[in-house]
Order: sequence, then C-alpha cells, then structure tokens
Amino acid sequence: MSMDIWGILNTYGGWLVGYLVPFLFVLTIVVFFHELGHFLVARWCGIKVVAFSIGFGPEIVGFNDRYGTRWKIAAVPLGGYVKFFGDDNAASVPDLEAAASMSESEKRDSFVHKPVGSRAAVVAAGPIANFILAIVIFAGVFMIAGKQTTSARVDAVQTGSAAQAAGFKPGDLVLAINGQTIASFSDMQRIVSISAGEPIEVTVERGGVPVTLKAKPELKEIKDNFGNVHRLGVLGISRSMAPGDIKTEKVGPLRAIVMGTQETWFVVDRTMSYLGGVIAGREAADQLGGPIRIAQVSGQVATAGFTALIHLTAVLSVSIGLLNLFPIPLLDGGHLLFYGIEAIRGKPLSERAQEMGFRIGLAIVVMLMIFATFNDILHLATS
Repeated sequence: MSMDIWGILNTYGGWLVGYLVPFLFVLTIVVFFHELGHFLVARWCGIKVVAFSIGFGPEIVGFNDRYGTRWKIAAVPLGGYVKFFGDDNAASVPDLEAAASMSESEKRDSFVHKPVGSRAAVVAAGPIANFILAIVIFAGVFMIAGKQTTSARVDAVQTGSAAQAAGFKPGDLVLAINGQTIASFSDMQRIVSISAGEPIEVTVERGGVPVTLKAKPELKEIKDNFGNVHRLGVLGISRSMAPGDIKTEKVGPLRAIVMGTQETWFVVDRTMSYLGGVIAGREAADQLGGPIRIAQVSGQVATAGFTALIHLTAVLSVSIGLLNLFPIPLLDGGHLLFYGIEAIRGKPLSERAQEMGFRIGLAIVVMLMIFATFNDILHLATS
C-alpha cells in the first residue's frame, strides 16, 4: 500500500513540479499585469474597485487595502478579474437596476456612470498592459543576454527542395525578401515560415554580385526539440555556422525597447496571419491550444531555463492581450465595441441588446474553450 502511494506521489509530484508550477508562474504573471492595467486606470479615473482577484471561485487568501479593494487569490487559477463598483459580476456586466437607484456620491464612484471615454480607457488598459509587459520582458532579455545572430548565409541546399528549384547555392547571402531587408537567418525564417505556397522574391549576394531568385516555400511539418509538430513554410536550406557568421552583440536600453516592440509586433502579426489562414482555409485549426497545451509547453520550456520561460511569458502576454481585443461580448474587445456604438449613438445600447450580446459572447467563448481543449487532448493522445 505504501509503495503504491509513493509511486502515485512520485508520478504526479513530477507532473506537478514539471508542468503545473511553470504553467501557474507564466499565467499568474500575465493575468496579474492584465488586471493591474484595468485597476490602475480605474483608480486614475476615480472608479471604486471592489475586488482584484487572481483566479475564480472561492477565495483562498486575501486582504483589504486602505481604499476598500479586496485583493485575493481564488481556488481556480485560470484567469482573474477586477470588479468595479456598480458591476453585476466579474465580467463587468453592469447592474443597471442597482445603478439607477444609486445616490449621487455612489454614482461618482461607479464604473457604469463614468463617461464612455473613461470606461473605454479602463477596458483597453488591460490588453495594453499585456503588450507593455511583453515589450519590457523582450527588452530585458535582449539587454541581459544580448542578441545572438547568425547571418543569412546558405550552408547547404536540400535536394528536391524549394530552394534548389529556385536556384539557391551554398555560400549565398540572403539580403532581402520581397524588398524587406534581411539581417539574420532568423529574419529570413520568420518571413518564409508564414509564406508557404506563396511566391517570394529573394535577393542574394553571390560572389559579391546581387542575384534575384524566385521561390515558393513548401508547407512542411517540423518537430521542435520537445517533439511538438508545427506546420511551417520552408525553403530547404541550412544556415552557415562558420565563426564569421555568428555574433553576439550587447544591446542598450533604448535599442532593447525598440527590439522588444518589434518582437511584440512579430507575435501579433504571426498570430493574425495564422488566424487569417484558418479563416481562409490555408491553415489547420488544430494548432489552437488551451490551458492543457499552455501547461505542457510551459513545462517543456522550463527545462530550457528561466530565460526561455520568461520569454514564453512575453509571448503568452501578447496572445492574451490580442485575444481580449477581439470584438466578442464578454471580452474587453466586446466592451469596447459596445462603447464605440454608445459614442456614435449618444446613448448606450438597450439592456436587452447588451444582455443578448453577453449571452452570445459567453457561448462563443465557451465553444472556443471546448474546441481548444479538444485540440489539447487530441494533441496529447497523438504525441
């Protein structure tokens, strides 16, 4: 009996430390800063914040600050919320009946009675905080670790590949793709990976002379170091690892911020390109993942070290910020959509219209979560 219990603890204890702890570390940071954005702008706008919660459900631990806000950690650590005075629930759905009976002093503290511009600023602050967090993390990584780059020089060309068909040769140095300057091999990979099946114009330096090549990257399944499969566009070339083609440069604060912003924009652009491909039928939707996939990836990345895990935190922060901006009622983007309509009409949508909108939004979010979880389970079963 004792050996069985020890075996169970050993098995699940390893899973707990290896996957759950990195997952909660990453998710808690992202959620905290998202909600902190809402919280700080709400305070700035004179809105009373009733609760700041990391997680949902029953409270595990918490305290009240001097402004009356209840800061707490809840039992279900899959998100969080800031509840404002006048909200009916954690999704910031207004309690219109209670709002109508408020005194003048209560209205000054109420979210629902603030001008539409203030409410929009509070809602937008969450996703914006996620983007700022990502920029700061990326910039910090660049400043501490520097930037290691490998020149976009071709070492070898695979037989039968798109690169061979296009006329690439070993020793070619890629200078530009579709007019965009290429400074490193990773710059080239980023463009090629999202260009599967699309013709691209590549300018290379060959023997000191610029040569223009026409190529069409092939869509292939690539396994990463953890065995995860990714479908990406590839040319079929390998990079040069010669000493002169590898360099690490120190990055100052200002340049690090610029690079962090560029890295953040790349994640946004790559995400939107993928979603556009799913809608157009060019990409498979099975790459969409939920909490299980995030936990798995967090555990895998944690084995590569803290820098890799904090880098994943930045990527997830961008993804959460972007997701929340989608114009789906219940998400921040849905609230912003309602506020935009209110600003145009000069008055809010009817209570009935808002209620229907939130119900539709809830249905969409639940369906997306079910679909993502199904993908996660399928991914685990086939990996």
